[in-house]
Amino acid sequence: MRKYFIKATVLATICLGTFTACDTELDLTPTNATTSVTVYGTLEGYKQVLAKVYGAFALTGNAGSGSSDLGGIDAGTSDFLRLYWNAQELPTDEAHTIWNDPGLPDFQNLNWTSSNILLTGLYNRIFYQITMANEFIRESTEGSVNGRGFSEAEAETIQQYHAEARFLRAFQYWVAMDLFGNPPFVTENDPIGKYIPPQISRAELFDYLESELLAIEPQMVAPRQNEYGRADQAAVWALLARLYLNAEVYTGEARYSDAITYASKVIESGYSLEENYRELFLADNNIDNSETILPINYDGVYTQNYGGTTYIVNAAINAEMHPAAFGVPNGGWGGLRSTKNLPLLFPDYSGATDTRAMFYGDKLEIDDPSAFTDGPKVTKFKNITSTGTTPQPAGVFVSTDFPLMRLAEMYLVYAEAVLRGGTGGDLNTAVGYINALRTRAYGNTFANVNSITLDFVLEERGRELYWEGFRRTDLIRYGRFTTDAYLWPWKGGVQEGRGVSQNYRLFPIPSTDIIANTNLVQNPGY
Repeated sequence: MRKYFIKATVLATICLGTFTACDTELDLTPTNATTSVTVYGTLEGYKQVLAKVYGAFALTGNAGSGSSDLGGIDAGTSDFLRLYWNAQELPTDEAHTIWNDPGLPDFQNLNWTSSNILLTGLYNRIFYQITMANEFIRESTEGSVNGRGFSEAEAETIQQYHAEARFLRAFQYWVAMDLFGNPPFVTENDPIGKYIPPQISRAELFDYLESELLAIEPQMVAPRQNEYGRADQAAVWALLARLYLNAEVYTGEARYSDAITYASKVIESGYSLEENYRELFLADNNIDNSETILPINYDGVYTQNYGGTTYIVNAAINAEMHPAAFGVPNGGWGGLRSTKNLPLLFPDYSGATDTRAMFYGDKLEIDDPSAFTDGPKVTKFKNITSTGTTPQPAGVFVSTDFPLMRLAEMYLVYAEAVLRGGTGGDLNTAVGYINALRTRAYGNTFANVNSITLDFVLEERGRELYWEGFRRTDLIRYGRFTTDAYLWPWKGGVQEGRGVSQNYRLFPIPSTDIIANTNLVQNPGY
């Protein structure tokens, strides 16, 4: 499945390869001579286009590492995961960069503006992927499929594809809601071409996402029954659990009981914790993986770009750390590390006791923000397999898949929601889920806890999920992202850390879209 879907992504360019990001038209159409009748005339054609919708998570463009679907941004920085990871990790205690590339210091210092090039790139990437999903959804409705000569079985398969595309669109709208709050909104039902989309409020978008996910739930493939790299019912439940856990931030209304309900659905769906935590982040993490619910598939041959796990692995190491040991003998960019707050979450950050602690270097303090020697280096992701081999051809590109969703998160969602007063769960079960994570991490039961608190769960999320793109959202939910109640080195641009305006809990809508779309109102403070 992995190789097939990546190759199919390339084939799908016959339909979607001419999309480009645009500030004034978020619903775009292909401009080449190939028609929808040709592309969507076979079941294989539908699957190839669906592969492109998935593949846009891992590819910057259709012509290799130097190409990009987006304009106005360096191709190497335009991958979805690289843009999203920077926005979720760099403004927090989990990551710090030595680079001064345009836009990066703004994340570090929590002082971005609506002209930040990386935020604009992320915003455009989100809506590029929504545009592609809208195109596929439009062409895979029952009305569009009828009359194209498909058998009943083929039509049912296309409706499964249709539901998956709606899920992928929902995921991107969740990202837009979480980061930008009140984005423009367009679906397959809106006009194609010169169309200025309306703005949707965060609360309205929450309601839409809830209804959309509940609508597609019965149409999705059962848990663990879909091809690797594709969403199933458990992915829908996991996104609902995230939505409900953060509902109080998004809408002002707590939905913790619903978070428990849907986290429980995932937990009981047949996924299970992998025995070895570290193997979840290696180059063969696509093989017999019972924990990852939805990954972004990366392959050093078919998805070559300088984002994704290629970025995460290479930026976290330099020549002194022997890049070949990380599976990138021609790599090692020396640009990302964490602050001391991350390793200090572990009683012993050497990794000898809690195996989740994966750090390099003894100098925890970042005295010089431009010196890679300062601060702990994170070695969690590697381009080597569980048997110690490096995928070929060995160079700089990485074949390690990135987990967008995995079971461990649902254990933590359940525990936090119980502690926040949600019904339908119980504290003993929550403690049991936490202890399952800690038993795996310690290799025994000695690290088990008898009681947990909300603060403990936040710390455990840091120990379990660091560098997986959760931290900004977590700190906001706990009221610790912008305030001076929780500080880390260089928060707000000063070494000892400082609080900043609460306006930074939302990113600004890019100024280019504010100018182009008169329906949009900018977020407060920008």
